[in-house]
Amino acid sequence: MHAMWKPQKFKSIYLLATLYVFTLTIPSATSVYWAFGDQLLDHSNAFSLLPHSAWRDAAVILMLIHQFITFGFACTPLYFVWEKVVGMHDTKSICLRAVCRLPVVIPIWFLAIIFPFFGPINSAVGSLLVSFTVYIIPALAHMFTYKSASARKNAAEKPPFFLPSWTAVYALNTFTVIWVLVIGFGLGGWASMANFIKQVDTFGLFAKCYQCPPSPSSVHH
Repeated sequence: MHAMWKPQKFKSIYLLATLYVFTLTIPSATSVYWAFGDQLLDHSNAFSLLPHSAWRDAAVILMLIHQFITFGFACTPLYFVWEKVVGMHDTKSICLRAVCRLPVVIPIWFLAIIFPFFGPINSAVGSLLVSFTVYIIPALAHMFTYKSASARKNAAEKPPFFLPSWTAVYALNTFTVIWVLVIGFGLGGWASMANFIKQVDTFGLFAKCYQCPPSPSSVHH
């Protein structure tokens, strides 16, 4: 949001956000994979593998809070469009705008409840589409934009201090395109699609607990 108000700070804000996400996700993901290994291939919900404890319950609650906040941020553009369609965008009442947004919120929540197996789908979409939209296309666009000497000379932003020349910038962009195309789109796409095909028979609408291990009582009966 800060970068939207001051676009010139987008790169620094994006870098800080990326570092924050890495410090948040990498240690926890590594720990869970270390503890459960291949069980996670058949259990998209890692929380279902953790033993029942106050710590597990606290983690679930924090994740739910995180999802609510993320949902709000992700849907903000959609909210604005919907408010303009129904003529409520300039309304000063926050409560009235919140009620106006319900026709957007309720169907999305309902779809989330219907399709609890979104994890494998999200993995496939991420490897096949996000690889292009986040890495490959921007890198190629940067290379094509500054392919001429005049464009490089008149560039609003010159290469950073750690890339002293445009040749280095092009080399980094080329490496990014090839690496993401092979690793992200190629291997990542193959792995996610293989996992998707493997799990497709387990998909079910309105699953009470998707891929959760059976409770001791149900096993006993």
